[in-house]
Amino acid sequence: MYVGGTLISSVEFHGNMSLVIFMSQCPLACRYCHNVELLEDKTQKSFEEVKSEIDNAADFIDAVVLSGGEPLMQLDALIELFTYIKSIGLKTKLDTSGIYPDKIEKLLEMGLLDFVSLDVKAPFEKYRKVTGANVGANVKKSMKLINNDSNVHLEIRTTYVPTLHTKKDIFNLVNDIEGDIYTLQQFRNKNVLDPALEKVDVPNPHDLRKLAEYVKPVFEGVVKVKTAEFGEQIIE
Repeated sequence: MYVGGTLISSVEFHGNMSLVIFMSQCPLACRYCHNVELLEDKTQKSFEEVKSEIDNAADFIDAVVLSGGEPLMQLDALIELFTYIKSIGLKTKLDTSGIYPDKIEKLLEMGLLDFVSLDVKAPFEKYRKVTGANVGANVKKSMKLINNDSNVHLEIRTTYVPTLHTKKDIFNLVNDIEGDIYTLQQFRNKNVLDPALEKVDVPNPHDLRKLAEYVKPVFEGVVKVKTAEFGEQIIE
């Protein structure tokens, strides 16, 4: 399997200490992507090597997060890893773009997911502008599949890039989604796929909070803002 690295995190799985495993490779070309080094990385690790990392961390974590890249490009590896993670009593989380609804459906059918963070990158009808691919309908289908499983907690998150999104875009996006949490994330202009975005100012955290307050009335779940300055904040 292709694995770009791991880290221990207290924020990637809300309320749980987790081991985050970054699965390499992604078919999208999101202009603001900040994990550029993972897009075509071919670093290989065996299941036994990754299993050993999980075992070494198991005594002080509650969960394992499979992130990326786009983990669903390696469905067989995900099934193998999540099955093992569940077998030793840890919780599971998937970070995904949601472009492979059939693969998400397979994981749901197998009962391998506890938590999904779904990156909704733009209003569904405007996906090509941000990602280079017209896959909004796939993402919407994935969202509905996850919401139909009452055993899985769904966070939807969007990285707000001032030159790619308008405030109306974010409002329309939030009006068209359903989940337990919506997180509006601060764009970072370092190490991004499109060099032109390095010249775009990072959104002011106070302005980002105002935007989250603006969209909160149209979302039934919890609304959060995530910034470098203040971490995660719940919008009351």
